[in-house]
Amino acid sequence: MTAAAKFIVVEGLEGAGKSTAISHIQHYLQQRGKDVICTREPGGTPLAESLRNLVKQVQTSETVAPQTELLLMYAARMQLVLNVIKPALAQGKWVLADRHDMSSRAYQGGGRQLDEAFINQLRTAVLGDLRPDLTLYLDIDPAIGLERARQRGELDRIEQEQLAFFQRTRQKYLQIAASEANIIVIDASQPVASVQQQLTTALDNALGQ
Repeated sequence: MTAAAKFIVVEGLEGAGKSTAISHIQHYLQQRGKDVICTREPGGTPLAESLRNLVKQVQTSETVAPQTELLLMYAARMQLVLNVIKPALAQGKWVLADRHDMSSRAYQGGGRQLDEAFINQLRTAVLGDLRPDLTLYLDIDPAIGLERARQRGELDRIEQEQLAFFQRTRQKYLQIAASEANIIVIDASQPVASVQQQLTTALDNALGQ
């Protein structure tokens, strides 16, 4: 990784407005002359996108075990890290990601209540010492976020979980954010203009603009 290259991640529950936030951040960075690539998790490579489809499609004949879901997420993440993220950073490109490892810790660790030690073993094996330089967590009440997601169209397998699942996921997100200095919480319940102002301020402060 060159000195200039940064790895920025946007996190949040369904309906938090990640896509809109990423567009704003990408514009912010490009206006400052950064060479930016955008990616998403799970996904971002052909194989990882296939794994995304497996994770998200509704299963009618077989229950997806929480451990299987977690392993599929990390398999997709390894493809993305090795084939896209690390090469881009090594070339001095800024990487802007829609979700990363914090999602697994929150959704599978908090929502699915999987053993944290198991998740940490996978994190170490897949990521080594790779960590985002900055994570912007878009916080929203799960009930509001899910209603926004429903308005977008048909819900995928994970989006169809009960509200309690997303409440546990949000609680874990906030717990992680409170314990790590490079994670900034953004109030995503505000109007878009307010959210964008919060993002701009956070980026200014974090990047020393």
